[in-house]
Amino acid sequence: MNRSIATLFDSRATSDGDGVKIRRISTPRDMQTLDPFLLLDEIASDEAADYIGGFPSHPHRGFETVTYMRKGAFTHKDHMGNEGHLKAGGVQWMTAGKGVIHSEMPEQNEGSLHGFQIWVNLPAKDKMQTARYQGFEPNEIPEIAIEGGGIARIIAGSLLGKEGPVINVATAPSYFDISLETGNTIDIPTTEQHNSLIYLYKGRVTVEGQEVTKGQLAQLTPGNQVTISANTFTTDTEAAEFLFLSGEPINEPIAHYGPFVMNTREEIDQALSDYRSGTLCD
Repeated sequence: MNRSIATLFDSRATSDGDGVKIRRISTPRDMQTLDPFLLLDEIASDEAADYIGGFPSHPHRGFETVTYMRKGAFTHKDHMGNEGHLKAGGVQWMTAGKGVIHSEMPEQNEGSLHGFQIWVNLPAKDKMQTARYQGFEPNEIPEIAIEGGGIARIIAGSLLGKEGPVINVATAPSYFDISLETGNTIDIPTTEQHNSLIYLYKGRVTVEGQEVTKGQLAQLTPGNQVTISANTFTTDTEAAEFLFLSGEPINEPIAHYGPFVMNTREEIDQALSDYRSGTLCD
């Protein structure tokens, strides 16, 4: 059964960290709707003033953060002394688990920066696990040509005979970055009951005759395949570019406060207490 578009969400301009300008898709209501995905942020600017403040030291508990850079670079440091350098084309999949206190700061003070951060929920049984990281250099992300014009980068899951490097994630996610030439079409197989999303960051695509434009996120109906066509109703000659996300819904209550995502308000209160007392990550 082919998937169609169930709901369209518009991204909105906002800021986070130390004044970093972003486009965000999520409200507390959407977190339950988009399960297991909680939030999607896009950073895209040619102006250093929009991103130079970065994301100084801050905590997380109860979910995973996925950072994917397309242009520019960030340095990641955490409370355990870990340091990572996320370059253009690279990915960091961080399982915060019981707790991480970290910073994410730009390595540049001029030029273009473009990247995405996605929050992926964890089931209750995994929320208090020890923090861990999966980090991948650009050359570790499989890239494959799409017949008829286009390229797919495969971060998690499988597509066109290639497997992404991200493994052992509770929600069995797929995460693809796809560039599709004008007029071309791609069929993406999906697990029927997984929640599947498309985020357009360039151009336009259509799904079952319905258009998605730049800055929109499309949540898809259930099905085992989605057919996506690029720039069908326009004269655009540039490729359409989008993220495809899919994952197994957790179907548990969500309690959210700032950088903490748990199942109950009591667990949020405990996270706040642990952070204030310095025991969040113990």
